[in-house]
Amino acid sequence: MADLKISSVKKSFDDICALKQVDLEIKDQEFFVLLGPTGAGKTTTLRIIAGLEQPDEGDIFLGRERVNDLIPALRDVAFVFQYYNLYPNFTVRQNLEFPLKSKLRNLPQDEINKRVENAARILHIEKLLDRGTTNLSGGEMQRVAIGRAIVRTPKVFLMDEPLSNLDAKLREEMRVELSHLHQDLGFTFLYVTHDQVEALTLGDRIGVLHEGEILQIGTPDEIYYTPGNMYVAKFVGSPAMNFLDVVFKDGALYVAGKDKLCKLSAKNIKILEKYGQEKVVLGVRPENIQITRQVKEEYSIETIIYFKQSMGAEDILNLKFNDTVFRAVAPPNLKAKAGEKVFAAIKVDLVHLFDPDTELRLSLEN
Repeated sequence: MADLKISSVKKSFDDICALKQVDLEIKDQEFFVLLGPTGAGKTTTLRIIAGLEQPDEGDIFLGRERVNDLIPALRDVAFVFQYYNLYPNFTVRQNLEFPLKSKLRNLPQDEINKRVENAARILHIEKLLDRGTTNLSGGEMQRVAIGRAIVRTPKVFLMDEPLSNLDAKLREEMRVELSHLHQDLGFTFLYVTHDQVEALTLGDRIGVLHEGEILQIGTPDEIYYTPGNMYVAKFVGSPAMNFLDVVFKDGALYVAGKDKLCKLSAKNIKILEKYGQEKVVLGVRPENIQITRQVKEEYSIETIIYFKQSMGAEDILNLKFNDTVFRAVAPPNLKAKAGEKVFAAIKVDLVHLFDPDTELRLSLEN
């Protein structure tokens, strides 16, 4: 077990800049999730840590040791790939044993047996040990791939979207398994994914990566409730946050310069006064808009439902307020219908304000 530090790492492939300058510190025994879309540089970051790619600039530290010049076999990290990469001609047991029989380790057979049986017990694959890997389901193969990493007892686990090839229900089950696995083993995990649900449910901390840059690092609550900029606010949350161009005057926000949308809390008024902002971008999550059939709040606005998505536990309503369109979440028992008039009240204490030029979140703390 060890902490992991990435210092000023840059990487380009020909004229494509994969990592602009990545600085990251992961604590010993932490479950850290690197979240970002396809092409953000997540896998490149893992490959550089593992030694499969060399950075153009910057350093990698495992514990206090700089490992840039160490070959992958000597870095003592375990890499779990998106694709399982099991040996098809081997049994499950032989796949688990394989990394322990290398010239680097060459452990005695009784120690190998002990580690294999321990990993199989942790992952609930004891009954699969003598089965060929070609006869396994996707979830079973992923467990074997993780088990092959566990037997090595590495300093750091590197996981490259290991659940992305599984169906939705199995992904949910495996998220729970991985969380328990981390708690039981106490290893350091660096897990990369494009799936915000995985990031929010698994991570002790999350780093949001976009176009080779880390935009924000924080706990799941910090990333969700205090996004540092519009990209993070939009990327994390489903349905996505609404962004509305508004004008601030007389303690309220107006869209199109004339339609009163909502009043502002005293705190947010202070923020806008601090920055001297009149034109801002209002960010409001759909779940922070209350929908009623009757006016219940002072600043309820009359809207028309022009599209409804039924999601079982909730309905996502696409609402139109004059020429402005936004989404809100409503309970199914409201029985809302497209074309119907409803009233929307924004929970003003939970909105976010962004600078329209820099796209950074405005706050009293900045």
